[in-house]
Amino acid sequence: MMDSMWPPPVVCVQLSWPGDQRAKSVQFQLHNTQVWLCFLLLSFLSISTVAVSVADTADLQFCLGMLKHTIQKSDAMLYAPSIDDIEENCENVSLKCYMLELIMVLDEEEVKGNKASCILAFNDHLDSGSVGCRPCEAYSLQNITIFLERLNTLLEKMTTKGNM
Repeated sequence: MMDSMWPPPVVCVQLSWPGDQRAKSVQFQLHNTQVWLCFLLLSFLSISTVAVSVADTADLQFCLGMLKHTIQKSDAMLYAPSIDDIEENCENVSLKCYMLELIMVLDEEEVKGNKASCILAFNDHLDSGSVGCRPCEAYSLQNITIFLERLNTLLEKMTTKGNM
């Protein structure tokens, strides 16, 4: 009976999207803890999956350069979409494919610790969902040399597109 005496919690939230200069104030009055927790979880998920910035792609290119000699030892065949295979607005999904394949190579070559952290951190912040994009397995398998060339081409395209 005590619960009905307390007013429901009020949560004030500043909503904004990356690149949006205007923040929108929204006030929610939530009536139970479960709804509040679901709201917080969904808010976190929507904020944590953002597009890749030019600085991120530049950092990844630097990281790849540092790992190139180690990665090139791999004899794995990897899914590697060519720039012509990637549909419009599917660059992030294709980049996620590259990251998953690259993580597998790092694991096989036993690259751990600080050397692998830049790849793992980049992958953790990469949005992998987009409707209408092809899955990784739809692309051709290539050796590590072609894989790295195509990955660098995609990163250069994304950097150029981001600078526009």
